[in-house]
Amino acid sequence: MNKYRNVFVWMLMIVMTILLFNLLNAPKKVEEEMIFSEFIAKLDAGSVEEVVITENYVTGRLRDGKKFKTYLAVYPDLVKDLKAKGVKITAKPPDQNPWYVNFFFSWGPIIFLVLIWIFFMRQMQTGGNKALSFGKSKAKLVSDKAVKITFADVAGVEEAKEEVQEVIDFLKSPQKFSKLGGKIPKGVLLVGAPGTGK
Repeated sequence: MNKYRNVFVWMLMIVMTILLFNLLNAPKKVEEEMIFSEFIAKLDAGSVEEVVITENYVTGRLRDGKKFKTYLAVYPDLVKDLKAKGVKITAKPPDQNPWYVNFFFSWGPIIFLVLIWIFFMRQMQTGGNKALSFGKSKAKLVSDKAVKITFADVAGVEEAKEEVQEVIDFLKSPQKFSKLGGKIPKGVLLVGAPGTGK
């Protein structure tokens, strides 16, 4: 059980490290959102210095140094107009997540469910109806080497101690009493007021 807990902790730490790495390395958005008609107006005015065209967006820099971003509408003559204004054009494929992020989000839930299933199957195979018992047993193993308590350690009425001593002797060696005709008792009933050490 402890081995599985360690594996789970390590997997959780790896996933958290990957997510933190992605958050820290995420590109910071410094571009100003611009509507497409404003972008065309700036292009016609010659204010656009360079652009990067992706699948759905145009990002770039104006001549005054400001960065912008606009959604790419259907405009067949865009590249021709950009060339006519002397704008530096770069085309890029759409941003893609690293392979491990895609792997984590596509296969992560399936792997997690398989691990849970394996965990439950192993718990059921160990026996003792442990499939749903996640805690440890509170039972303690008592050995013969534990502290021994004798009748000398017990206070009380001497006659009662002697009678209990006889019962213990009978339980330890019943053959001795059986030879004399004694019958093995089914149990022992101790009578007395509460708190008297029965």
